[in-house]
Amino acid sequence: MMNILVVEDEKKVAALIQQGLREAGYQVETAESPTLAREAMRTQRFDLMILDVMLPDQSGMDFAKELRIGGHRGFILMLTALSTTKDKIQGLDAGADDYLSKPFEFEELLARVRALFRRKIDDKAQLKNGELIMDLIGRWVTREGIRIDLTTKEFTLLELFLRNVDRVLDRNAIARQVWGTDFDPDSNVIDVYVNHLRKKLDVPFPRKILKTVVGQGYVLSKLE
Repeated sequence: MMNILVVEDEKKVAALIQQGLREAGYQVETAESPTLAREAMRTQRFDLMILDVMLPDQSGMDFAKELRIGGHRGFILMLTALSTTKDKIQGLDAGADDYLSKPFEFEELLARVRALFRRKIDDKAQLKNGELIMDLIGRWVTREGIRIDLTTKEFTLLELFLRNVDRVLDRNAIARQVWGTDFDPDSNVIDVYVNHLRKKLDVPFPRKILKTVVGQGYVLSKLE
């Protein structure tokens, strides 16, 4: 699951980006300043940072330079109202991988995020468990060559299981990774989505691999 940090001090903009990217299947956190971004980066690894240039305690340009000097290898996509060629060159020279001018259409932002992740060379483009294959770029899933159509949330849930084959995942771990930190632990949403996924993943095939471990959680069994 791709992890994204949005560093943006305009709360409405940050919230809209976070909601849209989560609906597209990404794990997304927000920070209002470089100081808060550093705190988030101490405990989490982010594959992409969406970084506004105009920030309260340090410019996005300077923060990007600091990150690159410090060895940060994740992608950086800069957002700014400054849109001249000179501004874009400065942003790229500061360490950004891409540059998007405000105002922007969310679909363009999403397309640029997908394009950056296609360039990611230290992560697998596909996750496999025997004949079960998930393509992270094309966002498709097949089992024994048969296409399995999943919703965005089902896709994210299956990705989590595929990254943890034969490992029991409890409800808290699933909630944190798929629904975020604001998830209601008393909700039955996880059980509902697991059942939906099981119907698509297991019912058409003789071997059942998505199993319930009573009192512990769920596990995706390894396919030889």
